[in-house]
Amino acid sequence: MGTVVDDAASVEFHAFFDRHYAELARLAHLLTGEADAADDLAADALLALWNRWDRVRAAEHPVAYARGVVANLARTRIRSAVRERRRIALFWSQREEKTENPDVAGVVDVQSALRRLPFRKRACVVLRHAFDLSEKDTALALGVSVGTVKSQTSKGMAELQKLLGAQGAPLKVHAMARTRETSGRNR
Repeated sequence: MGTVVDDAASVEFHAFFDRHYAELARLAHLLTGEADAADDLAADALLALWNRWDRVRAAEHPVAYARGVVANLARTRIRSAVRERRRIALFWSQREEKTENPDVAGVVDVQSALRRLPFRKRACVVLRHAFDLSEKDTALALGVSVGTVKSQTSKGMAELQKLLGAQGAPLKVHAMARTRETSGRNR
């Protein structure tokens, strides 16, 4: 039987979970480009948070801490996928992937362009433009300085503009995130 403190922590964690799970899953999806993995990564992050809940709830910015956990899990997943692709490439020739029933063309273009960015630039662009986080909140989530967020976001947006061939790259990233958010609610 739990104590009053354990029950209070449990209630607080469940409230945190209810408020932030969907956002963390969206973040995971935008960072990895994998819709199927997004829920798993968000759940894994929340499990890690629960295991350290006393420390998390005492943190000045628990949501930023949670975003950082998701970003780290996404980075690990991407690195594992890259290693796996390299191993597969040794044995099979690369074939062009075709998507059945693709999303809106603009969303697909942005997703493809985001996947081409290095992880830190991608994370900064997604957190700043798709999640509308401040530079400070983005820095907290990624565990980097505000200056790093500024430079990586700027460089990432410049690369996106080259890849997308448009000056409206921030609007496209923002629109793509909103499209995913509403389709996630309809599941």
